[in-house]
Amino acid sequence: MELSRRDFFGRCSAAACAVSLNISELSVSHPGADYTGTLCLFSKPLPDIGWRRLAQAAKNVGFGGIDLTVREGGHVRPERAAEDLPKAVEAIREEGLDVPMITTELTSANDPAARVILSTAAKLSIPFFKPGYYQYKMVNVRRELEVAASQFRGLVSLSKQYRIQAGYHNHEEYIGAPVWDMASVIDTLDPKWTGFYFDARHAVAEGGVGGWKIATNLVMPRLKMVAAKDFWWEKTQTGWAAKNCPLGEGMVDWKYFVNALAAGGFQGPISLHLEYDVAGETSAAREKNILAALHRDLQFLKTRLRESYGAIA
Repeated sequence: MELSRRDFFGRCSAAACAVSLNISELSVSHPGADYTGTLCLFSKPLPDIGWRRLAQAAKNVGFGGIDLTVREGGHVRPERAAEDLPKAVEAIREEGLDVPMITTELTSANDPAARVILSTAAKLSIPFFKPGYYQYKMVNVRRELEVAASQFRGLVSLSKQYRIQAGYHNHEEYIGAPVWDMASVIDTLDPKWTGFYFDARHAVAEGGVGGWKIATNLVMPRLKMVAAKDFWWEKTQTGWAAKNCPLGEGMVDWKYFVNALAAGGFQGPISLHLEYDVAGETSAAREKNILAALHRDLQFLKTRLRESYGAIA
């Protein structure tokens, strides 16, 4: 049935109002089921701490798990995954913490480390992993997305064999930053094994006023994991730059975002990142200051979760 020009724009306006209404409704707190997921320390800011001491420090701060880096410069090197990942996980679990996710640099099933990392993680009953990033070369973005999609499909096919779930991370400047591009790929894959690892900080940097809220709404049905960090825009001599900062001091609307998580029934792991600079005159002093900063950010996150979910189990 053909639509008149007036009917067409009328229906488009109605649809836009409906989307706007759904988004605005999330600004209201929706207490419901308690948050039962795991609050994880992303291990990146403490690269020189051994596995057991890492777990002890995270536990003392108040975390329930570790998002363990399994990549170059991480707590487990990719070429040592078969030997060291079981040892690392054992040490962490012996301290009473979980390892619900690992952060990798894997972008292709053809990576020699891919099968080893994923099979080892699966044997250790680690349910989620974060792949690496694909980059736009800004020559032919449609073609570049197709190439990345092909590689990601192959990686997900491999992870599905080992029954470990992939959460694609939206990171500014990379493929998937606006979410819509990778959503077109992820929508075609098995939702049991593939979804999003959503980062509100990067979504706000890419999505401005409303785009990040649309992205939040878009990922919610297939949300696997969440990254927690914050930033603001800073004007420098060379132009505007994104400056990372403590949670709650930046541009992320945490009330809106955590309300959206609660309304969507999200119960996956939340990985707290510390990406801003923390000073210290000695390595010991800097470590102490990093842990203090992590404690502060974790308390902020827990407060927002209690406000939206009702309680943290």
